[in-house]
Amino acid sequence: MSVGRDGRLRGKTALITGTAGGQGREAALLFAREGALVVGCDRNVEGAAETVAMVRAEGGRMSSRQPVDLGDSAAAREWIDAAAAEHDGFDILFNNASAPRFGLLGELSDEAWHATIRNEVDLVFFACRAAWPHLIARGGGAIVNTASIAAWAATGHMAKGAARGSVPHAAAKGAVIAMTRELALEGAEHGIRVNSISPGPIETPITAANFSDPEARRLVTDNLLLRRLGRPEDIAAAAVYLASDETSWMTGTDIAVDGGFLAR
Repeated sequence: MSVGRDGRLRGKTALITGTAGGQGREAALLFAREGALVVGCDRNVEGAAETVAMVRAEGGRMSSRQPVDLGDSAAAREWIDAAAAEHDGFDILFNNASAPRFGLLGELSDEAWHATIRNEVDLVFFACRAAWPHLIARGGGAIVNTASIAAWAATGHMAKGAARGSVPHAAAKGAVIAMTRELALEGAEHGIRVNSISPGPIETPITAANFSDPEARRLVTDNLLLRRLGRPEDIAAAAVYLASDETSWMTGTDIAVDGGFLAR
């Protein structure tokens, strides 16, 4: 394995949610390259195991538990408590996992709304709450939450088909940013920094179908100053930055990694 230029996470233990693919997989790989011991989890058993194999094939250190449904508070606490017990605590929690539902307002069911809140807000809250006492005992640490540009601006004009309609997603990610700020306030006295990342349109194995139509792809990229879709590694790099000691004087902040969408 080629450890990053400075081994920015050397000696740290990092918990990352949703490591079966996409942003979570890239984060696991990059965190390990930067020297962290990575502990992952996911509902996708096969994908999560593949990520562990990929990290270890590079010489990195990673373990994972699967399946874990982080929208279940008991399951979230069990995963985090077990990781803390096995590794004598941890330093970083990267709340990457999410599973939104999309749809125009008049077509949205109660189930779609509640599922989005559960899988984009509850799982962040449950993981943070379970991690909190361990980070206090550690004397501090870093939490990185995943928000979205949908929390800052309307994005429905960039979508077609099944991806149209972002009211639940926007509401959920707005809640994540607000929660991040309050956690930063509560965590300051304990040395716990809490920041968030707001990704723009990211092409992952899950979202690739949304961009397969050239017109749908152009509709999105025309709204981005850099004229390309984001990649999972773009978000992983931002997460490493916020988790590292380079950002020791940053907390309560949201970083947009969006190809320039919010600058338009």
